Amino acid sequence: MTRLLILSFSNLSTDARLLRQIDAFAATHEVITAGWGPAPAGSSRHIVLPQPPTGTTRRARMLVESALLRLRAYRLIHETSPLHRAARRTLRGVHADIVLANDIDAAPLAYDLVPARRVHVDLHEYFPGLHDDNPAWARLRGPYNAWLVRRYAAPAGSTTTVAPEIAERYSSLGLSPGVVTNASRHRDLPVRAVSRPIRLVHSGVALQGRHLETMIDAVAMSSADIVLTLHLMPNDAAYIDRLRARASEIGPRVRILPPVPQVELVDTLAGHDVGIHILPATSTNHRLALPNKFFDFIQARLGVIVGPTAAMAGATERYGFGAVADGFSVEDVVKVLDALTAAEVAEWKVNADRASLDLSSERQIEGWTAAIERLQA
Repeated sequence: MTRLLILSFSNLSTDARLLRQIDAFAATHEVITAGWGPAPAGSSRHIVLPQPPTGTTRRARMLVESALLRLRAYRLIHETSPLHRAARRTLRGVHADIVLANDIDAAPLAYDLVPARRVHVDLHEYFPGLHDDNPAWARLRGPYNAWLVRRYAAPAGSTTTVAPEIAERYSSLGLSPGVVTNASRHRDLPVRAVSRPIRLVHSGVALQGRHLETMIDAVAMSSADIVLTLHLMPNDAAYIDRLRARASEIGPRVRILPPVPQVELVDTLAGHDVGIHILPATSTNHRLALPNKFFDFIQARLGVIVGPTAAMAGATERYGFGAVADGFSVEDVVKVLDALTAAEVAEWKVNADRASLDLSSERQIEGWTAAIERLQA
């Protein structure tokens, strides 16, 4: 069997996209994984990569990188990276026929192991626009990330990314990526009756840049018979505390609960009626986003409410399973919520069911399997 190394600086056992990759190849390849955390299911051998430095070491490295970024000494930044140096030592002696590198930070390691024609790079985001809402980041990190893409993704035998809009952006950097969305695996779930009150749900990371308070404030201001539950990752404890305080002022219409394990997420979401994700267009990546949660909502047979984010809005309107707000403000969201009716939500849920197979990972992973087959050939 062809030996495939799936490589990522992430915890593979909890990374939904990585787990889908492993599942796609476990039956046809000898799958070796390298990343953080315990061995994921489906891996024949797991290599634990070192984690990034912390404390004083991390602060010192950030100062060094800051100076090198200002000098545009990009090659030196990469060559002196403690994370990459440690990973290279760990991977010494590992043999693979093909390497599937996840994200641009893992891509350089692939070329130490196999020729470029046997490397597939899966880019989860548009890296030159990752945090370009921050002027300092855009000035220093943006050009560096573009250099990384040109140097370590463009030479690969093949590439993929998560949305057509992101693939189009990458063409200016010499790439022609295929598209494999963050679709969830298909679930054979029933279309449930709409609750009274209508139950809205959001799940994901708790970062200030996501402006989650917009959804909370919109529910508070809406005259509709609705309730909102947020399952939030503990990314920023202080921010979650502020959100909890805000929710407590509103009363039982808003609940903030702990995150749900990935294996339980779709079943948990299915107990609601509408998934809501209002992602402000503060950065390039926010404007191009097509995240996991969007597909989880569909597999849970929920209606969807999103902001005018191109990829999410396009799919929502094309399949008819939700509504798109005119903008990202509280007032824009209130306008959508006030117009909600049980009959309309019931229609959205039926349309989500009809779209569930088309928007499933079973359809999407063909983009990876076809790419790896070409590299084998």
